[in-house]
Amino acid sequence: MNQPLPESSAMLATDSRLNERRLANGRKKGFFYELIRNRILFLMLLPTLVFFLINSYIPMVGIYYAFTQFDFNTSLFEAKFVGLQNFRFLWQSGTLTKLTLNTVGYNAAFILFGNVLAIVCAILLNELKGRYFKKIAQSVMFLPYFVSFVILSVIVYNIFNYDNGFLNTLLMQLGSERVDVYNKPWVWIFLIILFYLWKNLGYSMVIYLAAITGISDEYYEAAKMDGANIFQRIWYITVPMLKSTFVVLLLFALGSIMKGQFDLFYQLIGNNGVLYNTTDILDTYVYRSLKVTFDVGMASAAGVYQSLFGFILIMTVNYIIRKLNDEYALF
Repeated sequence: MNQPLPESSAMLATDSRLNERRLANGRKKGFFYELIRNRILFLMLLPTLVFFLINSYIPMVGIYYAFTQFDFNTSLFEAKFVGLQNFRFLWQSGTLTKLTLNTVGYNAAFILFGNVLAIVCAILLNELKGRYFKKIAQSVMFLPYFVSFVILSVIVYNIFNYDNGFLNTLLMQLGSERVDVYNKPWVWIFLIILFYLWKNLGYSMVIYLAAITGISDEYYEAAKMDGANIFQRIWYITVPMLKSTFVVLLLFALGSIMKGQFDLFYQLIGNNGVLYNTTDILDTYVYRSLKVTFDVGMASAAGVYQSLFGFILIMTVNYIIRKLNDEYALF
């Protein structure tokens, strides 16, 4: 076996020492070295950091309101400190439990049914052969996303209005009695979910459709050669390939599971107290607390609970997903 020349050994040793020095220098320089080296990229990131600083982090000082009995005649830090009294009142009155169940329940239904239907519709659209029909169907399904909640509330009111709504007019013509939908709280559980899906299904479907188009055709061609039919190709290729997209969207949705859909609930329900028991969520409660009673402390307590619950939930779910499959976790 040929032995390496002394000169070659010396060169290899020199290169090894140079690499070690580069690594050591990189470790010593750290963040500031990267900041100077990639200053253009950091400057591009600066507006986003300033935006979140102004709109997300500085307003967090208002958390102090949740522990005070706020008086509009005083400033923030001059308000009477009451500790956990606002939280205790929310819990003992049963309001917090009801609001939590409603908020989590509706959002869980939105996430579950929304993602399942979006995946089904995306797969069906992807399997369509007619290019023009596919584009028209995609546009029609995506169009409700641009309809404002104010317009949606007008549509819903004109359908279910007791006096001259479309539903009751149709029932009267068929010889049946009118139905007072606005006095039936249980009906709105299904109506709110239905109208949410109608409005947001197209947007979620586009995301999954983009993920499907990114799947290589080689998988489907190999499956065809093995004799797999269309349903087998969907179940064993398309659906598993969408798992990563589903998990990422699930984590994003869980981060705001306590936030609710304020525009949807407020525009459809308004100030109808009959429906509060089944349709009231944390966002609408906070809004009424500020609008009607001006109870800033109570509204802030509900908001702090809302944020803390969502934070713990997203951290827990992300930890579980990271343990199961590290590639699907957000961090």
